[in-house]
Amino acid sequence: MKKAAFYTLGCKVNQYETEAMAELFADAGYEVCDFSEKADVYVINTCSVTNMGDRKSRQVIRRAKKTNPDAVVAVTGCYAQTAPDEILGIDGVNIVIGTKGRGDIVRLVEDAATGAPVNCVSDIMTNHEFEELNIKRYMNRTRAFIKIQEGCSQFCSYCIIPYARGPVRSRPSDEVVCEVKRLAQNSYKEIILVGIHVASYGKDLTDTSLEKLIAELDGIDGIERIRLSSIEPMTLDRKFIDSIKASKKLCHHFHISLQSGCDETLKRMNRKYTAEQFGGIVNGIRDAFSDAAVTTDIMVGFPGETDGEFAKTAEFVRKTDFADAHIFQYSRRKGTPAAKRADQVSPEVKEKRAKVIAEITEKSRDAFLSRFVGKTMRVLFEQRAADGMFEGKTDNYITVHAPSDADLNDEFRDVKLEKHENGIMYGHIVG
Repeated sequence: MKKAAFYTLGCKVNQYETEAMAELFADAGYEVCDFSEKADVYVINTCSVTNMGDRKSRQVIRRAKKTNPDAVVAVTGCYAQTAPDEILGIDGVNIVIGTKGRGDIVRLVEDAATGAPVNCVSDIMTNHEFEELNIKRYMNRTRAFIKIQEGCSQFCSYCIIPYARGPVRSRPSDEVVCEVKRLAQNSYKEIILVGIHVASYGKDLTDTSLEKLIAELDGIDGIERIRLSSIEPMTLDRKFIDSIKASKKLCHHFHISLQSGCDETLKRMNRKYTAEQFGGIVNGIRDAFSDAAVTTDIMVGFPGETDGEFAKTAEFVRKTDFADAHIFQYSRRKGTPAAKRADQVSPEVKEKRAKVIAEITEKSRDAFLSRFVGKTMRVLFEQRAADGMFEGKTDNYITVHAPSDADLNDEFRDVKLEKHENGIMYGHIVG
């Protein structure tokens, strides 16, 4: 039996797509094996959000060919879509597929096995249909990703993703509901709705919206939690928040991408809101859900970011009290407007600013966790922790460690929270 191995870089959407492609190979008679093993086919699903993603993708491609020089190496994903010729220039690559046509990957790979390297990347900007990559069998995980949307039409000035993923395409709601019901039948308790720009879900359809989809999924027996992946702030207006308040299953964790707390910087980024609007949205969430965790992404060192502009961001982050944050240093992406700017910020300044924001958000994270010390919260456990305990997540995405003699994987338990350290809450099971 032939073997196929997979490597995923980047976001939750890529993870979902890799699992779907692995299932296609399994259905075609391949044994899906670990990437470190000798395989007949290696599929690398690439990321291109940062230069580091590109570099890592190239390293993984070379590693595959070193493991088995005779293997077929297929490269897909965002880096493949935006730089197919560059990838074909890497010794050992047989086929580049990009972000379209993955449903035919088995046939394309087998055709490429006997010929010259082939570029199957097409113009993604003309694609207006959601490509179904159904998953019928699921890996042994506690929570499952559900891809509901593809593409982005925001065109932030620093971001390559709209060029890699194309325009917004939403998955029909009946297809989403069908997959979630399969998950429930397979004993999954939590689902995460993912997409390139989840906030745009339904914008290209006439009969649904993100809030309507949440309401539909709320009624599916067996699913106990519905979690949103990263969502754009302007989606979370009063109308949207009022529409989701009745949900009994939607997790009170909202990851809202800030990027900058300075209006001048936001304008150069081509973000569609002001710092004041963002702050109002955060306040609206906290008014609606008293236990809500609001987390975010923050970029430092965007071209033209002065000391004064950065100071505004730091102050905004300080007063907003995020539960946690992903902090990024601006990465120049060829083909984006920001990359052409002459006022690039030095790596040394970016490093310094990242540390400042990290210190601020670490304090606000600890303050958020301290609010829940002494409380009893419901935890969905998912794996053993390195300290001999079991690890799980609360509804509002607090990581919890608790001891147990019984196997708690995929189980809900009430946990009395006692202390936190380095972003992890410790407690004991009650009841």
